[in-house]
Amino acid sequence: MHQKTTMINKVHHIAIICSDYQKSKKFYTEVLGLDIIREVYRENRDSYKLDLELNGTYVIELFSFPDPPNRVSRPEATGLRHLAFEVDDLEKVIAHLEKSKIEAEPIRIDEFTEKRFTFIADPDNLPIEFYEK
Repeated sequence: MHQKTTMINKVHHIAIICSDYQKSKKFYTEVLGLDIIREVYRENRDSYKLDLELNGTYVIELFSFPDPPNRVSRPEATGLRHLAFEVDDLEKVIAHLEKSKIEAEPIRIDEFTEKRFTFIADPDNLPIEFYEK
């Protein structure tokens, strides 16, 4: 097998722009359980930047900007399709989400890996996938 060389080590982070900062901050920290690394308000841009980590690894920059445009469609617009998190127990995740009044789509099976997964939407309708390992 040919070994490919690349200058890229790994995905560093994912940046998300939200329409309601407090609502999205609560969703990503309280519902999904991500930890806050730092929170900065940039007065000159009237913008918050929230750095979030998962299990000690920096994963998401959550931004707020005044009046950001809506996402074009879900999920087949050009650009980022969805954000996926690996989980151990899909039913446990779904039960946790239901306690927060978040409805998951019916569980599906990946036709190639035969792994189970489901989707929810964040407060701005960004598709979030939970993929069972």
